[in-house]
Amino acid sequence: MTTQKVFTVIIERDPESGWLIGEVTELPGCYTQAPDLPTLESNLREAIAVYLETAGETEPSPEFVGTFRIGIAA
Repeated sequence: MTTQKVFTVIIERDPESGWLIGEVTELPGCYTQAPDLPTLESNLREAIAVYLETAGETEPSPEFVGTFRIGIAA
């Protein structure tokens, strides 16, 4: 039986190109970009697979805890 690993991805839009940038929080340095969400998801799956192949048995870290937004008076 194969176990499935689940990763957290932060997605931002590049203001100059408009492309989406996805960063896998548990895998330092693992990120990719694409013009749309379906392509980004495909690229992320490939980037994660390559990262895990090259990392060997090293466990991913750090553990993603969460995000929130803070408003301040301007």
